[in-house]
Amino acid sequence: MEPNLKERIFGLDALRATAILMVVSSHVLWIYPKSNAFIPTLFELFGFWGVELFFVLSGFLIGSILYKKFINENFTLKSVFHFLKRRWFRTLPNYYLVLILNILIAFFLGFSIENTGSYFLFLQNFASKSPAFFPESWSLSIEEYTYLLLPFSLFFVGLSKIKNKSKLFLFVIVALIFVFWMNKFYYHSQHKISNLSEWNLSLKSVLIYRIDAILFGVLAAWFSFNYSSIWKQFKGVFALIGFAILFFLMFGLIPMNLTIEQNPFFWNVLYLPITSVAFAFLLPFFSEWKTYANPVLYPVELISKISYSIYLLHYSIILQLLKVFMDTTQMSTTERHFFTLIYLTITFLLSYILYRFYEKPMMNLRDKR
Repeated sequence: MEPNLKERIFGLDALRATAILMVVSSHVLWIYPKSNAFIPTLFELFGFWGVELFFVLSGFLIGSILYKKFINENFTLKSVFHFLKRRWFRTLPNYYLVLILNILIAFFLGFSIENTGSYFLFLQNFASKSPAFFPESWSLSIEEYTYLLLPFSLFFVGLSKIKNKSKLFLFVIVALIFVFWMNKFYYHSQHKISNLSEWNLSLKSVLIYRIDAILFGVLAAWFSFNYSSIWKQFKGVFALIGFAILFFLMFGLIPMNLTIEQNPFFWNVLYLPITSVAFAFLLPFFSEWKTYANPVLYPVELISKISYSIYLLHYSIILQLLKVFMDTTQMSTTERHFFTLIYLTITFLLSYILYRFYEKPMMNLRDKR
């Protein structure tokens, strides 16, 4: 059946599909021996960038929804809970199903899990290192608490007598970004981090330091409504700026002595916000790329639709289970390539099944209520 493309924006689908493919490509590295060659190093970076791109896209989506509600409606607690209901129907059913599957698999394989209950409340990485169990869930905690923090902040600020709601919305976003940026300053003052592994676990994946990543997408949504002519007219320029920043982050840090060993301040305080801003600069161009001009592009929509299911299944469930029963360390390069093909095929097939028969019915149920 031909997808309903009239309701979708190709550019945003393309970014979402790119993000999930970047994340999956980084975990494919687990199949192969450790290497410092350019391609494996690039794939490791893609894993980080993929999640950051998801954050900015998510912020742009929920920012657009909340901005229209905040500006055009009497933004009450009912508005807040209506927003939360729709987001929770979108995210929680898949999450809890896959969480329970992870727990059952760990139990049957004899793996120990600490603080299992924290995962049900998205507290596993609230203010401490992201744990080893179900590691990809760290980003979902950040998403869920943003869903709570942002609409409630807008509601309470909206109780003021200030009539310019657009400026109120902007004030809330900028204030929250500032708070979470200050958290990074505090982290830097308290930690002596000199390697990326520790930085990844104790800063990049910890909720209280990361909500601003989504808020930069919300800020982009505000800009798209209030400066729509600039948003459209200079979309190509914005995209070039975004790609230039990403190019700098990929190739410019070592020549400028901005490695984490040489400049931990840059990594602790600046690197993550700069990455978020770079992806936000891509949004004008891709959000205005609205139509699917060629049927060859239809798979982009499919990958975009099943991206959440892929994210939840591809690593802790599929890859780790495959590696339990198939020892890739003893494989030849050709056998590893074949294993990778099997892994990707299973991942996309099971993700489609999860989307088609569970995730989508849950969203349909949401839309009927």
